[in-house]
Amino acid sequence: MNTAKIRSLAKMIDHSLLHPTLTDAELLEGCKLALKYDVASVCIKPYAVKMATELLAGTDVLVGTVIGFPHGNSTVSIKVAETVQACKDGAVEIDMVVNIGKVLANDWTYVQEEIQAVKTACKQHGAILKVIFENDFLPEDSFKIKLCEICTAVGAEFVKTSTGYGFVKGSDGKYSYEGATEHDLRLMLDHVGPGVLVKAAGGVRTLDGLLKVQKMGVARLGASATAAIMEDAYRRFGLVDGSAPTGPFAESKGY
Repeated sequence: MNTAKIRSLAKMIDHSLLHPTLTDAELLEGCKLALKYDVASVCIKPYAVKMATELLAGTDVLVGTVIGFPHGNSTVSIKVAETVQACKDGAVEIDMVVNIGKVLANDWTYVQEEIQAVKTACKQHGAILKVIFENDFLPEDSFKIKLCEICTAVGAEFVKTSTGYGFVKGSDGKYSYEGATEHDLRLMLDHVGPGVLVKAAGGVRTLDGLLKVQKMGVARLGASATAAIMEDAYRRFGLVDGSAPTGPFAESKGY
């Protein structure tokens, strides 16, 4: 088995547990799944951070959460308060949605000050910051490029394409989204500065998709299809029956 290859793929995945309908029981099972595959992190609803932190204590699976999710419309002070609370509850990764209306209005002073305020709160509490652009709402590349420049200046650890919930109404009246497109990922990779990584979110649901963005230089993937991706990885890179082994910490926790 190509253990190093499988681990490198698992450690790209932030297992997304953010759907509005997820119950506490489903959130718990999602954390256990993340542990089974030994992914990079769970990205869990803010109120469930404490539960995830307790469950995943002593493991290599980190706990992250979202701020101003999914539309980015909270005041700066509320986003900071959310960040501080999440960190106190045990989150070490913060995925913040920018104020999209302010981006579209080219109010770059506001946008930079907001990201800086959340970044400062993250730094004070030992967390890293991922800034979500919600690219489906940004019609011109210039918005995404400017956001990359601001995030570089502020020192955000990641820029991120999407929430996965940025649905755009089409001419037929139906809502859809593209998420992490190849074009946007290349654009973001080309315009972030040294030390700023790129996270793809929305639309990458297969192992081939993960391998493609990995080859491009993307560092993280937000995914809810973690089990399907990793089971395919085990089939392709080593295990005959295609089933994942028990996670490295699962036995000690009685899973």
